[in-house]
Amino acid sequence: MLDVDLVITNATLATMDADIPAPYGLIEQGAVMIKGGSIIWLGQMQDMPEFDVLATPLHDAKGQLVTPGLIDCHTHILFSGNRATEFEQRLNGVSYQQIAQQGGGIASTVRATREADVETLFVLGKERLSSLLREGVTTVESKSGYGLDCENEIKLLTVNQLLNENHPVDVQSTFLGAHALPPEYKERADDYITLVCEEMLPQVAKQQLAVAVDVFCENVGFSYEQTKRVFTKAKQLGLKIKCHAEQLSNQHGSELVAEFGGLSADHIEYLDEQGVIAMAKAGTTAVVLPGAFYFLRETQQPPIDLLRKHQVPMAIASDFNPGTAPLCSLRLMLNMACTLFKMTPLETLQGVTVNAAKALGLSDRGVLKVGMRADIAAWQVEHPAQLSYQFGVSDLSNLWISGKLINYS
Repeated sequence: MLDVDLVITNATLATMDADIPAPYGLIEQGAVMIKGGSIIWLGQMQDMPEFDVLATPLHDAKGQLVTPGLIDCHTHILFSGNRATEFEQRLNGVSYQQIAQQGGGIASTVRATREADVETLFVLGKERLSSLLREGVTTVESKSGYGLDCENEIKLLTVNQLLNENHPVDVQSTFLGAHALPPEYKERADDYITLVCEEMLPQVAKQQLAVAVDVFCENVGFSYEQTKRVFTKAKQLGLKIKCHAEQLSNQHGSELVAEFGGLSADHIEYLDEQGVIAMAKAGTTAVVLPGAFYFLRETQQPPIDLLRKHQVPMAIASDFNPGTAPLCSLRLMLNMACTLFKMTPLETLQGVTVNAAKALGLSDRGVLKVGMRADIAAWQVEHPAQLSYQFGVSDLSNLWISGKLINYS
């Protein structure tokens, strides 16, 4: 007789387990048994092992769809201020260059974020995490990158740590010191990269404030060689590697990530087949960000067919940030990935579960399977395709994180 903490019964399980041949790894009339925050058994109800029915909490899913908790594997949730007035200016014909010359753009977010204290940033981050939680999101990657000096980058990563300790969502912290050139380093990008490598990264590693390092490798960001310097130092310090790559042009950042055995290349609108092949060989995940594509009104789409051809895992994320994707909704990204990038509902659900976990280097979630964390979402829908088909309807009925029922209202 199994000793269990919770049994979920009468569920349609979209396990996302590739070892189950049905689409979505579907198990009809399924059940899940949880002990100590992990899944210890799942399958069809008729095959359930014996357990103490009287002593064990039961949850009747009443035929609802049950999936892994969703994972938002690329966000910038920690910032202060907003850029709505710049949004309005652009729509009235003011160029981004003019806005930047007036002190706007990322410089305005950096200014506001530097001025914000830990408590302010914590409250802002908590509200944004709660918005994602209400959509069934149980893990979120949160990047720094709006401090752009040692003190303020450490401040942002410290807030990530506080959020992880005080919010139900599991927060995976990424250091993005090489996000943009701060105003005090204007036309001195190499000197700023030296600061990132010699001062910021050692402190981040010593204080264990991040699990990964990201760089914006782009013609308006940092060069291939500057990115390589950061990756080299990050690898020496034992930090995982990610990259904003090929968003506006092909700088071959994706190939560089692959060379370093990195977790993911993100954005990738201008990724070519050479880069796709390198990612496939390295096991690097492609993270597509339809919210930024939409908000910036881009026309160059990521090479979805090439990624399929070479079997590169595709993840999807919100990229929530104040400048290019002020859209704090992972569910909206599912629909956008289908409508804008012609991904299938199966690919999009994989993109926010099993492949999103790969993009973060997490092997303990993203799939309903024995031994995995019991991060589980129950939905008032009949078929998994509904999760990408409709948006704005509150169809999450129950959510568990590490087997604990979460109040997300």
